[in-house]
Amino acid sequence: MTVAFEGLPPVSAFPMVPGRRWGPGLWWSATTGRHVAAGSNAMRTQLMVLDRDPDVTGLAGRPVRLLWRDDRGRVRSWVPQLFARYRDGTGLLADCPGRLEAGGDRAVRAAEAVGEACEEIGWTYRRLAPLGDVPAANLKWLAGYRHPRNVGRPGLMPAVLEVFARPRPLLEGAEAVGDPIEVLPVVFRALWHGQLTADLEAPLHECVLVGPRGWNGLDKAGGAG
Repeated sequence: MTVAFEGLPPVSAFPMVPGRRWGPGLWWSATTGRHVAAGSNAMRTQLMVLDRDPDVTGLAGRPVRLLWRDDRGRVRSWVPQLFARYRDGTGLLADCPGRLEAGGDRAVRAAEAVGEACEEIGWTYRRLAPLGDVPAANLKWLAGYRHPRNVGRPGLMPAVLEVFARPRPLLEGAEAVGDPIEVLPVVFRALWHGQLTADLEAPLHECVLVGPRGWNGLDKAGGAG
């Protein structure tokens, strides 16, 4: 409980899989201001989800290996893909399969063992369900504006939040503040950080309704699956 797993490097490298279009890489976390190792497109998507969660304070890729003995006394091991630290000090160990059935029986047995270990110390283990194509694409778009450089000039963010205090179409609201080229990045940053809300289950477009934080609970892509 005293180990800061969120600050540890991966205990093993993410593998390169021949023929796969997306290989290991780094995700810059808006939560921590540091890079997190990611091993697949599915994992990067789950990092985006957790990076937006206001209760998450730390993230790391593969920072811990779990060892145990099976019923026949054989030593088994598993390296969960992802660790997240929450504001209350608890942790999440997670795997991010591209398909829920990925990994076969070995993954199922590992999930049981890791889940039991996490339960003993008050943590959680999950195999995170893949996001649908539309919410994943929306999050990828908004993530491009997560960096502080998109906060805009002084006074612009408060103006954006004020104009969307009542729900209105995205472009209409941006034009009410000023030049959309300057304003839209600030709107997208506010949507990423949850200061504004939109229905991320539908494709983002110029007429999508944007409202204040918590408006109608429309932001359905903001929590871990």
